[in-house]
Amino acid sequence: MKAVLWMMGTLASFTFMAITARELGDNYTPFQLVFTRSVVGLVLVSILLAYFGQFHLVKSPKMHIHVGRNLINFVGQYSWFLGISLLPLANVFALEFTVPLWTLLIACWFLNEAFTKTKVISLFLGFIGVLVIVKPGADIFDPASFVVILAAISFSTAYVCTKYLAETEPPLVIIFLMCLIQLPIGFAFSYQDWQVPTGIEWFYLFVVGVCGLTAHFCIARAMLYADAGVVVSLDFFRLPIIAVVGMWLYNEALDWWVLLGGILMLTGNIINLNAQRKTPRPSEVTEGG
Repeated sequence: MKAVLWMMGTLASFTFMAITARELGDNYTPFQLVFTRSVVGLVLVSILLAYFGQFHLVKSPKMHIHVGRNLINFVGQYSWFLGISLLPLANVFALEFTVPLWTLLIACWFLNEAFTKTKVISLFLGFIGVLVIVKPGADIFDPASFVVILAAISFSTAYVCTKYLAETEPPLVIIFLMCLIQLPIGFAFSYQDWQVPTGIEWFYLFVVGVCGLTAHFCIARAMLYADAGVVVSLDFFRLPIIAVVGMWLYNEALDWWVLLGGILMLTGNIINLNAQRKTPRPSEVTEGG
């Protein structure tokens, strides 16, 4: 039950972040949204570091990994916000479900994890799911789908780097350095077009920053109370929820092909997670947030 409650927080966070990003999309560039998310995140994480007395831990012998990770993550966040402004919300969320599949592929390459038959099946189902959603060659094909796929690949690469960093560094330090590194990059690309928020825009920008942190915090807490396969299954409810929200708020048509593609990717993810649960993992490889 606790896992379900934490996942409700995750679903709410991702949903509100998507809605507020869409509302801000007409007046603010994706660069400005990434910058705002970094500012809010830096303030909140600094408060947490001070509260837990961990500011002295903000140092790293792997700073080059942090810089590389966050440059890639910046590309991912920019692409995700851009996708929100170009595609139906359900399409963005569905294509984002490829993140575990790209992570699997990248981890096999960079971390020398075994490339098993189960992983091949998982990747195959995920790839078919992407084709079902993107519909290459069809009249309704939208090239903007590749923007979200780029976001998913970027997030996956960042997750693999996080997995490596988490062996020796606390999660709060990793998040703090992420916000610290991405903040000046976002500012450099957005200051010329920046405009002072007015009225409700202040609230929307704050929600974008807060929800970016609470979504990942809630899913990490859910992992403490339930198996990863259960958490991934619950996370899938993001797709029908955002589809209904998109239809209600933005008159976006319900696309059953998107749901089918999402189910195929979910199936691939669960198959891989079940195989990992049954196979002992090397002690030197730990999970990162």
